Amino acid sequence: MQAILIISFIFLLVYALMILYYRQSWVSIPDFTTQPVKPITKISIIIPARNESQNIKACLDSITRQLYPKELFELVVVDDHSTDDTAAIVSNYAAQNVRLISLKDFVNPGGINSYKKKAIEIAIQQSSGQLIVTTDADCIVPKNWLQTIDTFYQQTNASFIAMPVAFLPALAEEGLGVRFIKIFQSLDFMTLQGITGASVHKHLHSMCNGANLAYTRIAFDAVNGFKGIDNIASGDDMLLMHKIYKLDPAKVFFLKSKDAIVQTQPMHNIKSFFNQRIRWASKADKYDDKRIFPVLLMVYLFNVLLLALPLIALFNHAIFYFQIYTVSIAASVVACWLLLIAGKTIIELLFLFPVARFFKQAKLLWLFPVMQPFHIIYTVIAGWLGKFGSYHWKDRNVK
Repeated sequence: MQAILIISFIFLLVYALMILYYRQSWVSIPDFTTQPVKPITKISIIIPARNESQNIKACLDSITRQLYPKELFELVVVDDHSTDDTAAIVSNYAAQNVRLISLKDFVNPGGINSYKKKAIEIAIQQSSGQLIVTTDADCIVPKNWLQTIDTFYQQTNASFIAMPVAFLPALAEEGLGVRFIKIFQSLDFMTLQGITGASVHKHLHSMCNGANLAYTRIAFDAVNGFKGIDNIASGDDMLLMHKIYKLDPAKVFFLKSKDAIVQTQPMHNIKSFFNQRIRWASKADKYDDKRIFPVLLMVYLFNVLLLALPLIALFNHAIFYFQIYTVSIAASVVACWLLLIAGKTIIELLFLFPVARFFKQAKLLWLFPVMQPFHIIYTVIAGWLGKFGSYHWKDRNVK
């Protein structure tokens, strides 16, 4: 038993050092400020959409209101076999640079495993921009989004640009349960975004989110697009990123700018939340970037230990010597577990302070300690089901 406790504290030490390094890396990313340069890049914005009638118009509105020359960008929406009014909303949208493609004209339902990758691939073939920008149908983009991307691209000559994503805030009129789920997601996702920025900036491993990406057509073609990863249901973002990273690591960047933050919808219930996180976890063992696997494994095992220790305390009542006192295993394990939880929470808060300030979500941090036990449970469950289970996404069952 003492060995398990010692191992747990070793895990905490390693975890703390890793998180502190991520913090230093995030802080070291320069905040990019858009300079007044002439827009010159033709941009193709690609949005795969399936049953997004409630969200797609707001997304289109935010993009077409960009302070970027309309002749320099086009918006291609790919309808992925929607059974609602998504296609009709897009086809009737009053903007000349908005175009609809129907995936059913190219792919039959059930014919492939990754509809999103196929949608993006077809849209790229049908578009004309030198820079491909992807987002999701439930996203809202800021008015200087494209201008910021173009300026950054001109200054860096990047092949791949990962950019920040945040969840839309919970509304005061929503029920307590819904608000709890949304705040939990915001804190969890903000942590992932901080690690993403730090990892990309320091070239530690490939992380990004498909709701806010940019890459050149030349780079996409140079790595043969999604070839080799097109059989994996998820991974249109990180798996592609690593293919481009291997081509030229120096041309992969994270754009840290408030003018580039895309906001997306959080899940509205626990079932949808778990399906999303299981989908993300399902690609963990598919990464060609082997640098990320030890990190994921260490984090997962640490959370497993934190979940197991209270169960050990509950079912074990033997007596042993801990330091200079004779105490029950249950009491000592609970004390150590509380220390581990406190240590994990403090180190994560230290990391989150600068990240939360960037995303203007610092007011959420006071709830972070309350969310900690739920975060441990969800990490263990989602990680396990991502490897051995299946998930339901966009009315499809995926293994």
